[in-house]
Amino acid sequence: MTIIVVEKGDSLWGIAEKNQVTPSRIMEVNGLESTALVPGLALYIPDAAVANRKYIIKSMDTLSMVARRFGTSAASIIKANPGIVANSLRVGTEILVPSPYKNQLITLGFAFPTSGGAVFETLEEHGDKLTYLAIVAYSFTREGNAYVEGDDRPLIVKCKQSGVTPLLMLRNFQNGDFDADLAGDVLASSGSRRNLINSLLNFVRQREYGGVSMDIEFIPPARRSDYVQFLKELKEELNELTLHVNVHAKTADNPDNRIVGGHDYRGIGEAADLVAIMTIDYGYPTGPPEPISPLWWMGEVLRYALTNIPEYKLQSAFPMYGYDWIIPTHETKALSAQSAQNLSIAMGAEIYFDTTAASPTYSYWREDAKHVVWYEDIRSISAKYEMIDAYELIGATYWQIGLAFPQNWAFLDQNIMIIK
Repeated sequence: MTIIVVEKGDSLWGIAEKNQVTPSRIMEVNGLESTALVPGLALYIPDAAVANRKYIIKSMDTLSMVARRFGTSAASIIKANPGIVANSLRVGTEILVPSPYKNQLITLGFAFPTSGGAVFETLEEHGDKLTYLAIVAYSFTREGNAYVEGDDRPLIVKCKQSGVTPLLMLRNFQNGDFDADLAGDVLASSGSRRNLINSLLNFVRQREYGGVSMDIEFIPPARRSDYVQFLKELKEELNELTLHVNVHAKTADNPDNRIVGGHDYRGIGEAADLVAIMTIDYGYPTGPPEPISPLWWMGEVLRYALTNIPEYKLQSAFPMYGYDWIIPTHETKALSAQSAQNLSIAMGAEIYFDTTAASPTYSYWREDAKHVVWYEDIRSISAKYEMIDAYELIGATYWQIGLAFPQNWAFLDQNIMIIK
């Protein structure tokens, strides 16, 4: 894998010639709309080089054991990690391991109901890189009756044509936002919970979904045990079908917190087949400009999650987008990762990379207003894949696949084996 960071004076043709690839190939892989470049732009150039895997030293590990696991040699590991002492490995140390073996992941994308457009194009081109697609189309009433908004059937058909398992995604979404009271009212009633389970099962069976993806947010803390009980009962009815649960990111339990308190990681982890931690929107709309998913924060969240949920059930959420904030109002516009990248080129804005957050950012002026953009690129996304590899998580989720991020798909194609 080769990542080129553009420097002042670089040209697309010069970079292409140096790396023995065509300019058009670089444009395709990176989603460039023109041959123009700006300093700080990260370009991904797939190659045949053996990738480095990231591994965390565990108790009783030896270099030969690690080498056997990854199909390499102790000498290669030593070469990739200058200063490492073979007979004095420290538990918890992160090392790079050159390996011919690709990391194997369960991946899940999100999409809204559609009968064409960018989502269909993504499934056609990249369906081989997705295990599941959660179709964001369902909510429910206070009586526990699930209902669908939009026609999800064309997308279900497209999933199956693309070799992707569709999941029915349920949210407590009302009037354009998540409704904590709706979730609380249904979870508080055993009758409403049973109605919701029966209602979901009817949709799953009628439309031939492969399972359910739950995204119930802002659950009142008093209802957290009811939510776990609901998930256990739902999983029992789903049987061999998949129960996938999305949960708020947090670094401690905080059981009384109105935002994250309703998600009991341990209980949810016991009930579900897969749990996706929403490690996105650290920088959020109308808030101060911040990285969308800073690596240091993602690490803190995942380390806490792993004390409650086994790694073979755990996924981390990856953003396919960025935000453009206007200063000082913090009015915010969402952009796909590709659009955010190309906006920097259109505005001639130099890109800076925050090494602690492992996130790119830039600023520009329009109509006498300063804009600050944080987004994701090949550097940030590859660092996230390295982290979930090191923590041995089962996979990643992508919000959402209608947003263009060609560097992510190119990375997956070269470096990851998808579990279907």
